Amino acid sequence: MRHRVLIYGATGYTGRLIAARLQDSGSEPVIAGRSPQRVQALAAQLGVTGWVMTPDDPNTLDEALGNVDVLINAASPFALTAPPLIQSCLRTKAHYLDITGELPVFQDAFGYDAAARERGIMIMPGTGLGIVASDCLAAHVASLVPDAKYLRIGLLRPSSFSRGTFRSALGLANSRVSIRRNDQMISLPVGRLQRTFDFGDGERQSVAVSWADVFTAWHSTGIKNIEAYFEANFASRTFYQLGAGVADAMQLSPAKTLIDAVAGVLPEGPPEDQRRAERCVIVAEAENSWRQKRCARLQTPDGYSFTAEATAAIAQRVICGDFVSGFQTPAKVYGADLVLEFEGTHREEIRAAFSAHAT
Repeated sequence: MRHRVLIYGATGYTGRLIAARLQDSGSEPVIAGRSPQRVQALAAQLGVTGWVMTPDDPNTLDEALGNVDVLINAASPFALTAPPLIQSCLRTKAHYLDITGELPVFQDAFGYDAAARERGIMIMPGTGLGIVASDCLAAHVASLVPDAKYLRIGLLRPSSFSRGTFRSALGLANSRVSIRRNDQMISLPVGRLQRTFDFGDGERQSVAVSWADVFTAWHSTGIKNIEAYFEANFASRTFYQLGAGVADAMQLSPAKTLIDAVAGVLPEGPPEDQRRAERCVIVAEAENSWRQKRCARLQTPDGYSFTAEATAAIAQRVICGDFVSGFQTPAKVYGADLVLEFEGTHREEIRAAFSAHAT
């Protein structure tokens, strides 16, 4: 008999929230991770089955996933964990979900689209805040401008990060930013594109980043020109551009060792009271060739709580047979209003009052 959902990386900050959310909704997840002590402790605490496994052990992966309908990958860096887990899902016919926002992971996952269709499974990276919320908002504004030629998405900078988010962000440091131009992915120097967005308290300066929406929103909307931005004050923009100067060095082994060491001394994530006090805000704008624009703003609870709820909800839909085989995006499969089903989420139309410049 197959267990329903296995969470790899369940002992991490967000993984534990997902496991708790699944339990609260009546599911009995299987938890998995690298550390025998942490897996055993969490399994005992939750009263569920635990698996100790690593992505570089295909036999153990296949044994665990052979009894699973859905795999949720909550272990960063996803550029390392996603490929072997997706390959195991293909061998065992388990659906693959993860909570990444790392652009290269989506591009790599798309390469398995044909194989996933053949095996009858769905591959959906980005079932957390970073893609579910922005993808649904992008699909919403795109529906308001059917002939949209441009899509721009802005994310308000969060005030706290988990250990895994920190590791993923630094691991993706780069001297260039990916955007979509005329249906093609291209790159520009960091800091070249800046723009203001109204996140609810007046316009704030934002800088273009290599967020996965430049890839996923194209699948969901078909819009040919897409840019993603992160809100950044002057100090943040300066730090971001300085960091771009040493980005290539960040990919070397000594730098990655340093990243792991720094991440290891950080708190796993924000305290619950701090987390629940936070709000996330995303703005999306669609524009056609006639400069006609429609813009909307989405507010959600903190990113970690939203990620747990959204990921659990999508996993349960898949269990019930509500999925589309192949590489998929949340809004394409479940619609722009999926995000409104989650507690504390609010969407509103706003006037498009943006300015942009290239430096």
